[in-house]
Amino acid sequence: MIPDQRREHILKLLQERHVLSINELTSMLSVSHMTVRRDIQALENDGKVLSVTGGVRLAARLKSEPSYLAKAQLEVPAKRAITRAAAELVRENFTIFLDAGTTSLQMVPMLTSKVGLTVITNDFNVVGHLMEYPNIDVIHTGGVVSHADHSSVGQFTADFLSKVNVDLAFIASSSWDVDRGSTTPSEPKVVAKQQLLRIASKSVLTVDSTKYGKFGTFRVAKLEEFDLIISDERLPQSAVEAMSARDVRLSLVKPD
Repeated sequence: MIPDQRREHILKLLQERHVLSINELTSMLSVSHMTVRRDIQALENDGKVLSVTGGVRLAARLKSEPSYLAKAQLEVPAKRAITRAAAELVRENFTIFLDAGTTSLQMVPMLTSKVGLTVITNDFNVVGHLMEYPNIDVIHTGGVVSHADHSSVGQFTADFLSKVNVDLAFIASSSWDVDRGSTTPSEPKVVAKQQLLRIASKSVLTVDSTKYGKFGTFRVAKLEEFDLIISDERLPQSAVEAMSARDVRLSLVKPD
């Protein structure tokens, strides 16, 4: 079996089993561990699979996102650690943008003592929490309401962002990987996120490792377009190495 045939066979096996160990593949294919590792690397370079400890899984297409309430229960320790690192970047008198999402909401308590802070956001829950702090100027972007995300999206939101200057934008993502970048299954979210990358002096992608290796239909940006990515240290080593090779600035934190 030539390499291309073997790699197609690996993909078919993964479609049936979703995750396979290297030992299983060497047995199924009657080849060496080194051959299997080379095949996995080639498939990973093509964005078709993702290495995991001791094995491999398919890169997963994200058809839709969980509801806001469901996401609020997921990966809370990682989100707290990520947002703590993100909040340390905020200086006095900054104007920052908090992208819609439960990670941004975790950051709110870490911002309340900042002096002269202006927060722009498209997240209604963030606005609701910050209303209790008159020392912080709060601006909501407006736009078409996304009920599932408790946020505003679309061209109206992007048009508003074109009229402001932001020192630091914290951008969320439901899916990301080295080859496809930051992606989303929701087209209306794309224009506002791309506008943020244009108008912010510095953009930071705040995203936990469980979303890595997943991808949505619509690309927001290549990872290289972000000034910094903050994630957690469970990110696969192969991903860390691939980002380093592309000069992607990455900061990994330990979940609480």
